[in-house]
Amino acid sequence: MSAQYLVTGASGQLGRRVLHHLLETLMVPAGDIVAASRRPETLKEWKDRGVTVRRVDFDEPSSLRHTFAEARRVMLISTNSLDRPGHRLNQHQAAILAAEQAGVGHLLYTSMPDPANSPLLFAPDHEGTEAAIAASTIPAWTILRSNWYFENVYKKAPTALASGHWHSSAGEGRVAYIARDDVALAAAKALVEANEGKQTFTLTGSKTYAYRDVAALLSQATAKDVTVVDVPLEALVNGMICSGLPEPIARVFASVDTTVGVGGLSMTTDDFRHLTGRAPQSYEEWFAASADNLRSLVA
Repeated sequence: MSAQYLVTGASGQLGRRVLHHLLETLMVPAGDIVAASRRPETLKEWKDRGVTVRRVDFDEPSSLRHTFAEARRVMLISTNSLDRPGHRLNQHQAAILAAEQAGVGHLLYTSMPDPANSPLLFAPDHEGTEAAIAASTIPAWTILRSNWYFENVYKKAPTALASGHWHSSAGEGRVAYIARDDVALAAAKALVEANEGKQTFTLTGSKTYAYRDVAALLSQATAKDVTVVDVPLEALVNGMICSGLPEPIARVFASVDTTVGVGGLSMTTDDFRHLTGRAPQSYEEWFAASADNLRSLVA
């Protein structure tokens, strides 16, 4: 069965919001959508609504070929394998080859800002994937370089709220955060309205925030004081190791602070507005809407 639009990683948080916007915002008929996941059993709600559900495993080329068969436009949501350096790039390269072989007309990929010049330790995965897409025979493609999600604060919030301290080696570096739902909306729009060209967009919020700004917003939302504590990079790594993270993963997470510190996530663009026709949500609005969830994290 031919598929107008196919979304990989459909059971993830971004994938589910993309499906939501395809169906609810853009009114795409469910029969035109395929949702693909390594765990198709988690997509029952979408299957019940008429979306075709397929199993895909990026480590199984045969499942990729089956999933992409007759698909016209494919959204390749980046996989997650931080504990296996280079493995994600191999997965993406296999998916791109499968898309070529299936005759996909347009491929959309979720990347990160300026991966070629980033000190982030997993940036080479995105740089390599972008290069593989550009070198492919796929006639049209769209790269969506998404900045850090608002929701990433949930990774810091439990520890920061419990201790009152947010340990950072990012200095005064700033981030143009954007809501995950805004990224999903832009991605859905780009998938449906994709032209026949080859283009790259960087999705950001309209304002940048230092960690101190985010900590202040977190404090305001939860009525719990959180103070940013500047620490050297190695101290940040060691603190994560002591909390139970394997050293390689701790170094990956610490490289986020390095990237923030050198301004690698501070660029703002109008690409979100260009794709959607509206301004992105502000972090202040998001914190106000998320206050109850954040307060539930306070012990």
